[in-house]
Amino acid sequence: MSKKKILIFDDDAAILEVITIIFEENGYEVRISETSHDILEKVAEYHPDVILMDNWIPKIGGVEATKLLKNSEEFNHIPVIYVTANNDIAALASEAKADDYVSKPFNLDDLEEMVAKHIKEQV
Repeated sequence: MSKKKILIFDDDAAILEVITIIFEENGYEVRISETSHDILEKVAEYHPDVILMDNWIPKIGGVEATKLLKNSEEFNHIPVIYVTANNDIAALASEAKADDYVSKPFNLDDLEEMVAKHIKEQV
């Protein structure tokens, strides 16, 4: 069975490192990006099973990047989980058409469960 792939868009190196280690230890293949302006190219190249998206990411930001993805017939089936520190995360996730959201700081177990749930729903 091939490893499930996660693509993470976040500009916080510490968060990227922690999330990468945790998910790789749990058998996922992880790729990261600190910018989101080329999201369609990165998704086309990597074919992730789920995407974690920060709101405050350089170039175009999480909302616009997620909208690009969700407006693409080729990629709109890929679950996007919004992961950000914002009081209005539910509204941002909704505006972006994200499939789910988790507030920073987050509980790693909760994040893992959410990723697993969205990957199972795809099968």
